[in-house]
Amino acid sequence: MNNKLTTMAPWLAYFLIFGSLIFVGGDHTIHIASQVIILGLFAIAFNVLFGTTGLLSFGQAIFYGLGAYITGMMAKSFGGDFFVWALLIAPAAAIVLSVLLGVLSLRLSDVYFTMLTLAFAQLAWGICVKWSSFTGGDDGIQAIPKPELLAGGLNYYIFSFVIVTACLYLLWRLDRSPFGSVLKGIRQNPTRISFIGMNVFRHKLLAYMISSCFTAIAGGLYAGIDKSIHPDMFVWTMSGSIILMTILGGMRSFFGPLIGVAVFILLEDEIGRATQYWSFVIGAIMITVVLLFPKGIVGISRHFARLFAKKGGQRDNP
Repeated sequence: MNNKLTTMAPWLAYFLIFGSLIFVGGDHTIHIASQVIILGLFAIAFNVLFGTTGLLSFGQAIFYGLGAYITGMMAKSFGGDFFVWALLIAPAAAIVLSVLLGVLSLRLSDVYFTMLTLAFAQLAWGICVKWSSFTGGDDGIQAIPKPELLAGGLNYYIFSFVIVTACLYLLWRLDRSPFGSVLKGIRQNPTRISFIGMNVFRHKLLAYMISSCFTAIAGGLYAGIDKSIHPDMFVWTMSGSIILMTILGGMRSFFGPLIGVAVFILLEDEIGRATQYWSFVIGAIMITVVLLFPKGIVGISRHFARLFAKKGGQRDNP
């Protein structure tokens, strides 16, 4: 019973926090919450590679930007009613691209894989900037239309919340499945996994495809928040930000990346309104957390929970 309660507690907290905002959140709060859940999906999808499989990709922004641009450009070309259909096309395109890039990069290891994924993302950013007649160049694409039903900020938040929740549930089930266990085994000892007859490369490629698919969905959803997209969605700093958010929350926990995204965005919002040196303050906080608590916020909470449980047990057994 206690184990089941521990498993479901993060889900209950998720629905309590983000679900209640539908009824009590103001415009600004809803806008921030939309960013949190969408980037949270990006971070959790990225963590399928990083925290679960042990692959550090600095190029996941390529799929985030791809999802945003496919959704935004199709809605702009064919009208707002096509927005939802574009959200279905974006992950399919990401899967195709991930197979092509995965075949080229996943046979490499460690820093070579990381640098090659970074190169792919920078190449995509360069194409997006230079091909201005098609992508809008540095200006990106503005005034992306949406269906009338999704026109308001609250309506779009509800729509995003439903989509993100469904995606998180699928990723959660995958994390707890035999396939997820194999991915964790690859992170710990790929040689042992190959010795028991598992194809390590195939599992890495599937993880890369799954991560890219859900990342593209996040990018497509983000295109509808401000109804604009820009080339910086492809740039390596976008991938770097997601890596930092994942580490901040805790990459060994399923909901850790979402917590890291929420803390980062809230800090950025609050400190950004208080001082122009917000990036310095946030950087200092991030460095402190990573150096002192490498397991992230979830690791901190678990550490103190164990301490309190230990002290409670000592009081009960003098």
